[in-house]
Amino acid sequence: MKKFITLLLASALVLSCAGCGSKGGDTTSDSSAADVKSEGVMTYDEYVAAPLDSEVVIETYVQDKQSWWDNKATLYTQDKDGAYFVYNITCSEEDYNKLTTGTKIKVTGYKAEWSGEVEIAEGATFEIEDGNYVAAAEDVTSLLSSDDLINHQNKFVSFKGMTVEAAGQDDDGNDVAFLYNWDGSGQDGDDLYFNVSLDGNTYTFTVESYLRDKTTDVYAAVKGLNIGDKIDMEGFLYWYEGVNPHITSVTAAK
Repeated sequence: MKKFITLLLASALVLSCAGCGSKGGDTTSDSSAADVKSEGVMTYDEYVAAPLDSEVVIETYVQDKQSWWDNKATLYTQDKDGAYFVYNITCSEEDYNKLTTGTKIKVTGYKAEWSGEVEIAEGATFEIEDGNYVAAAEDVTSLLSSDDLINHQNKFVSFKGMTVEAAGQDDDGNDVAFLYNWDGSGQDGDDLYFNVSLDGNTYTFTVESYLRDKTTDVYAAVKGLNIGDKIDMEGFLYWYEGVNPHITSVTAAK
């Protein structure tokens, strides 16, 4: 999302290569540190309760990195209680390279909302702290049609046994399993949009090209989908006018 802000910068964008596949598995070392917040730091519940546009201070753990450009970084982060999308945080390239998966950071910024996505807004600052935590993918398949799903926003999640539906049509009028950009206006290297269904409901999922570019396994996997395929997926529970996960792994359903 927000490609209108950054399209002209795309050729210079530095993409993260770390964790370019599935991140599933058990939580890693130091997970007990996720239980303790420093003085003046909000719990996740306090962050959720904070009004929009108010200052927030959190401690969280980097789960993935979407992009770095012009001393700004966009991060997917999480602690044991919930997740935080951090948009265009102030960050040198040197510090960006230090933000490996699991790195603990203290973030000070302002809470915002953009088309349903609750995030820490552009201009926040951070400090790297001691500690490490990597979240296991939480299976939210059964919550897809539930009002409770939004309470898991931005978490690293999984979806199981979903069916690929037509995402649109090609120039010849044939149904296709994915589109470049939401309306099919893009080309190889742009975001991939694809539809999946469960229990009669259809959802639009995305491979965010800044997060997983055209050289990654998941980008190739989505380009290889056929309508009717049964698949399992992992990714981050992003929101845009409704649920719009940023997918990082696609495999045949088990």
